[in-house]
Amino acid sequence: MSEHFIELNGARFRYRIAGESNPETIFLLHGGRGIGDCLGEWSAYSSLADRYRVIAYDQRGCGLSSITYPMHFRQYADDLEAFRLHFCGDDRIILQGGSFGGMIALTYAVHYQEHLSRLILRGTAPSHHHEAEAIETFKARLDKVPSASPAMIDKLFSDRIIDDTELRLIWLVLQPLYFETFDPDAALERTRCMHLHAETHNALFREKEHDLRHALKDLQIPVFAFCGAQDWICPPSQTRLIAELCPRGEAWEVPGANHSCHQEKNAEVLARIRDFLNRTAGAAG
Repeated sequence: MSEHFIELNGARFRYRIAGESNPETIFLLHGGRGIGDCLGEWSAYSSLADRYRVIAYDQRGCGLSSITYPMHFRQYADDLEAFRLHFCGDDRIILQGGSFGGMIALTYAVHYQEHLSRLILRGTAPSHHHEAEAIETFKARLDKVPSASPAMIDKLFSDRIIDDTELRLIWLVLQPLYFETFDPDAALERTRCMHLHAETHNALFREKEHDLRHALKDLQIPVFAFCGAQDWICPPSQTRLIAELCPRGEAWEVPGANHSCHQEKNAEVLARIRDFLNRTAGAAG
């Protein structure tokens, strides 16, 4: 593994790369609108570098990448295309996106399908309508987060976060919702160290019209969508919907896991991804 910085589309990005001698490239798109960075996806999937070239980067305004406008879904998809052109030229890529990264992956697929061979999605949704179901799930699981309030959830899905400190505190309070087996000490350390940018969060949550449901019927690439069976923020109904709308889509709900299923059930998730990639090798339309 090596870590670098690169200037693309007027922004400066941090990225990691491994398996550079392998012919096929997988790009990893992390979640969190201004919350977190590529390290979570990297820790979950970098072992795929035994067969693929794996590239992960902090998306615009996230992690150690620059907070550079414009910050909206299409720009983030265009940033990925700039990465593809730089590293892969005319070659198609495999794309994995989790949570918000899955929304960007779907946006990329809708606009750049010809440059994809396969699409892998973890705990994501094709439109902003998942938020209403997430709020209802939150209300039903209040016992897991006794320090949280409905007002905090409203802020999480809004452009009204006051500053980085408020975002960090809300994120810490909500951590038990993301894991079926919750480790409070690990959550504290994770939240202490992670990068959070309220400016990026607010900018991306201003884009409320995001809705790709009508466009997914035109995707002709193999799509593997999965999520934790107990995912609270992008519920399993959204994963099933993606698989139903994509002509070559398939869905899997990871038993005993939540939104962070790629970490909670890493071995099972990697096995299913490898199986999907093996089955669909050379199958892209």
